[in-house]
Amino acid sequence: MDCGTGIKPPFGRFSCSHVGFGSIKGLATNQLEEIGCQIILGNTYHLALRPTSELIDEMGGLHKFMNWPRAMLTDSGGFQMVSLLHLADITEKGVTFQSPVDGKPMLLTPEESIQIQNRIGADIIMALDDVVKTTITGPRIEEAMYRTLRWIDRCIAAHKRPNEQNLFGIVQGGLDPVLRDICVRGLVDRNLPGYAIGGLAGGEDKDSFWRVVAQCTAALPENKPRYVMGVGYPLDIVVCSALGADMYDCVYPTRTARFGTALIPEGVLKLKNKVMAEDTRPIDPTCDCMVCKNYTRAYIHCLVTVDAMGSQLVSYHNLYYMMKVCLRFSPENGITFSKPDPSIRLPISSFCSCAYVFFLRWFKYCGWVD
Repeated sequence: MDCGTGIKPPFGRFSCSHVGFGSIKGLATNQLEEIGCQIILGNTYHLALRPTSELIDEMGGLHKFMNWPRAMLTDSGGFQMVSLLHLADITEKGVTFQSPVDGKPMLLTPEESIQIQNRIGADIIMALDDVVKTTITGPRIEEAMYRTLRWIDRCIAAHKRPNEQNLFGIVQGGLDPVLRDICVRGLVDRNLPGYAIGGLAGGEDKDSFWRVVAQCTAALPENKPRYVMGVGYPLDIVVCSALGADMYDCVYPTRTARFGTALIPEGVLKLKNKVMAEDTRPIDPTCDCMVCKNYTRAYIHCLVTVDAMGSQLVSYHNLYYMMKVCLRFSPENGITFSKPDPSIRLPISSFCSCAYVFFLRWFKYCGWVD
């Protein structure tokens, strides 16, 4: 697959930053380019509300509108079924939302979702799926999975720019391996440009989460992108990469930055803590980003409580850190993983061992262990 995105086999590892109303919170697009970011994610739901997909289309598409020359992905708006469920009514026709802007009803059908994304103009667009939390059990999970398969056919039929935009399907089925397998096979039969694993990171335990990722990545085509949605913690990215995933998205690096928390190899660094007030070290002495080269923890500590620049600096560092994690565990750097066997039911200890092995490689890279 290559529609000018620069994403083609063999894939690297990509972590998408989120675009809300046409911007990444706290950073300019040229800063994202400096960091090495190759792809960003636009929130279709919010962009449709403001500034509207029609205006974005008139301005030449979201790439031009926000001055972003690299790859872009838009979600379907379906995630709001979970995050704004108190405002939504889900039927076979689609999802009716109560707009948080003006309170008016907004019907999002599979066709409308694709039409909005066609107007926004991202390189990768997502099919509308029926999203339910993994902590929900019973017939609702099965209903959502089969509806997701019915909706993908409506999305394919509505897609008017297949030569310019790559439509990805989303695997649903909760934590049920049988339902996940049915959904995977149904989507693969439709020969889509790429596939996402959805409905995770919603409160399930790590063992269940990793089992679903292992099952889906093993059954999805190796020569097409496999995208785990809503995943952004470094540990999850390392383990999911070992299980065969290629792409991720999460607001975690910038959201945690706005609370004054920086990502470092040892974990997190809470820059609002008083102990940082006289610390003359950079956020991460092993990091070569612009922030770590030029500013101390003490300086950023002063900023994060009173000045927006503090959040901007920490966001820059956090995204740089996440890019380094993704690039370090990529085929381009000689790290490859064998395809998991979906018939093997591994215990949680095996997945933890997997995480340990790859973090050990990371520690060796940083020079902390021999």
